[in-house]
Amino acid sequence: MQRTLISSLAMVAALMSVGNGVFAHDDAVLDKTSGSHGGQLRMAGSYHFELVVAKDSKEAKDNPVTVYLTDHGDKKVPAAVATGTATILAAKSKITIPLAASGDNKLTGIGKYASDPQMKVVVSITFADKKTEQARFTPLM
Repeated sequence: MQRTLISSLAMVAALMSVGNGVFAHDDAVLDKTSGSHGGQLRMAGSYHFELVVAKDSKEAKDNPVTVYLTDHGDKKVPAAVATGTATILAAKSKITIPLAASGDNKLTGIGKYASDPQMKVVVSITFADKKTEQARFTPLM
């Protein structure tokens, strides 16, 4: 009986350690993962957001901002009924860019910003169920 109990506990411990590795999606793990569109990944509730910004705009000018939506299994989440904003803090300025659906799982917008290596971006997306999820990015670091 004691041997069976020890074996069972060892099995539970092994399964728990495997599960923790599989479901760990913190920023450190996501920073080591390439987004499928070349952007930075962040977890936002039950979603992953991939932010793609202009990487080579030395001066502030109209540049695109794109956010791709997926679930934790990398399955595309339809963007047709989602809206959002990207607030960019770069080169001592702050702008908020409205984001609208522009494809399967893609939201886009245009805003005047420079590609500052210290850029920080807060993305806020509201889904069809009126739930809003938010993620913070440092896309050029």
